[in-house]
Amino acid sequence: MTAVRLGLRANARQFSLLVGLNALVGAMVGLERSVLPLVGRHDFGLRSSAAILAFVVAFGAAKALSNLVSGELAERLGRKRLLVLGWAAALPVAPLIALAPSWWLVVAANLLLGVNQGFAWSMTVVMKIDLAGPRRRGLALGLNEAAGYLGVAAAAFVSGVLAASYAPRTVVWIGAGLLSGVGLLISVFAVRDTGAHVAHEQREHGDGSAAARGLGALFVEATVRNPVLRACSQAGMVNNLNDALAWGLAPLYLAARGASVREVAAVAAAYPVVWGAGQLLTGWLSDHAGRKPLIAAGMLVQAAALALLVAGNGAFAPSLAAAVLLGIGTAMVYPTLIAAVSDASQPRDRARTVGVYRFWRDSGFVLGALIAGFGADAASPRAAIGIVALLTAASGLLVAATGWQPRTSHGMAPSEEGGAPPSDHGVARSRRSKATSAAAAAAAPTSSRNTT
Repeated sequence: MTAVRLGLRANARQFSLLVGLNALVGAMVGLERSVLPLVGRHDFGLRSSAAILAFVVAFGAAKALSNLVSGELAERLGRKRLLVLGWAAALPVAPLIALAPSWWLVVAANLLLGVNQGFAWSMTVVMKIDLAGPRRRGLALGLNEAAGYLGVAAAAFVSGVLAASYAPRTVVWIGAGLLSGVGLLISVFAVRDTGAHVAHEQREHGDGSAAARGLGALFVEATVRNPVLRACSQAGMVNNLNDALAWGLAPLYLAARGASVREVAAVAAAYPVVWGAGQLLTGWLSDHAGRKPLIAAGMLVQAAALALLVAGNGAFAPSLAAAVLLGIGTAMVYPTLIAAVSDASQPRDRARTVGVYRFWRDSGFVLGALIAGFGADAASPRAAIGIVALLTAASGLLVAATGWQPRTSHGMAPSEEGGAPPSDHGVARSRRSKATSAAAAAAAPTSSRNTT
């Protein structure tokens, strides 16, 4: 039997496979990014922004709830089995969109897409964390999120370009059918479970015999008790709040001001391209510069991007610049938040804690779609975007005001019963402390002999 080892190099084959698989997960949702709101308006004759954005509400609610239970199910069923279930949930999406006689069946398809994203993306995240170990966690998550959102960007751009020549709904359902089939086959036949890596890391942490805490206790911990987890949960929610706006309202906002389908596709793709590629740097940077500075600054950059989108009044050049700036801000935040949550979690509790964080984060899709839809109907799209910009800035300032406490050499909180959450300066200090303790222990017998 092969010995279990942690690290990117030791697990390069499985890690690379999961990176590629996450690109497919991202592409599933990217298919809808530039064209589905336009399908609602043109194919189904919808005039209300709130009605069109119902598909984002359905997607966000399903994904958030799937995230919440994914940690518990992963512990009971295993990570690989839950990954397979996530891809199986995606199989009906293509025929539902293809055959939908009304918009509400498209909304129902997005419930299943939310389950797919909640289970499949959660498991690719958690399994990569399991394989990488604590020392390169930020880099591992940067690679994961980069692959996922580059997949989003590629699918958004390609579907937008194809939609200029073919029926947009046909482009979506054919792409969804191909991606879900390939993703399911890879998950069944190539991916291996990482439960042994979790057990190995927990033993290294020195507390392998204690039982994992339940979902209820961890929900309270991540939502209320732990200030770092609380700050990460609210920042994740607001991040996806403005992502919902970029997904659902921005294409309508640009099209209403005369943008072509190709221009809408370019703006819709630029945001996740910069977001995805930027995470290759920001994930690594958070391991060295710290989690908190990137999260706080990234939220403020996102707020500035939304303000630029409002000021540009739907013109193509400022909208494209706003999309690039929004991608930069999101790249700073996205992998860093998950790394910070993982830092604050015991290995045995990690899947559940990450699930709670992802529940709050993806609840932002629901809140963002509601604000964007009803705000645009009641006032104007510009007013809705302005509201979200203010909320994003407030979120960044809240993170900046949160204290980040020392973390251990394993990158985790020193106590699961209310111990200090992690900061970004404690690893080296903890290693020096361990080295000093070891030296003292080695010297102790000699000292004892000299005094007798």
